[in-house]
Amino acid sequence: MKILSSLKSAKKRDKNCQLVRRKGRIYVINKSNPRFKARQG
Repeated sequence: MKILSSLKSAKKRDKNCQLVRRKGRIYVINKSNPRFKARQG
């Protein structure tokens, strides 16, 4: 998992990426290709 200051580029890396808010943190998750996971905050 990458920790990034901006998740805009992380969301565009794959068409299945989703932005999710959990416990005040913002995550990019990808069910079909988990190597695109990222987090912010």
